[in-house]
Amino acid sequence: MSAVVKAIQDRRSIRAYTTKKVEEEKLNQVLEAGRMAPTANNLQNIRFIVVKDQETRNKMVDFAGAQGFLKDAPVVLVGFGEPGDPMRCGEQAYTVDVSITLSYMMLTATELGLGTCWLANFDESKIKEILNIPSNMQVVAMSPLGYAAESPEQRSRKSLEQIVSFDKYSD
Repeated sequence: MSAVVKAIQDRRSIRAYTTKKVEEEKLNQVLEAGRMAPTANNLQNIRFIVVKDQETRNKMVDFAGAQGFLKDAPVVLVGFGEPGDPMRCGEQAYTVDVSITLSYMMLTATELGLGTCWLANFDESKIKEILNIPSNMQVVAMSPLGYAAESPEQRSRKSLEQIVSFDKYSD
C-alpha cells in the first residue's frame, strides 16, 4: 500500500491534542505539501496563516463555534483566497484551491503522525479581524495541527456502488 493511500485511510478528525509542540521540520513538510498542491490554471490564489501564538488561538476559539479544542493544538492553519471570476462550472477557484491545498496538508500531517480537523464553522469576519486578513480575502477553512490526544475509530463510509456511476449517472 502506498504512503498516500495509507494516509487517506488513517486520517481522522482529531478534536483533542497533547501539549507537545510540532517540530519545525514537520510543519515545513506540511506547508511544502500545500505549496505543491494543484490550483486552477496554476494561479495559486491561496494564502495560509500559521497561528502558533496561544493568545491569538484563544481569541479565535470565541468565534469558532463549539470547537474549543482549537486553542489546545499548538498550531492552527487558516486558509483563504481572493474571490474573482468564477470557473466555467460556476464555482470560485479559490475555494476549490484552498480546499485541495488544505487536504494535501492534512494528508501529509497524518503521514507524519500529526492530527488535524477540518473546520468551517466559524465567524469569518471575526477571524479575519483577529488575523488582520484583508477585507478582499475570504477564509475557506481552518485546521488545528498537533499531536493527537485521542484515537477515534474509523467512521462508516458508503460503498463505492453508492457513490460512483460509470459513464452516466445512475441510482
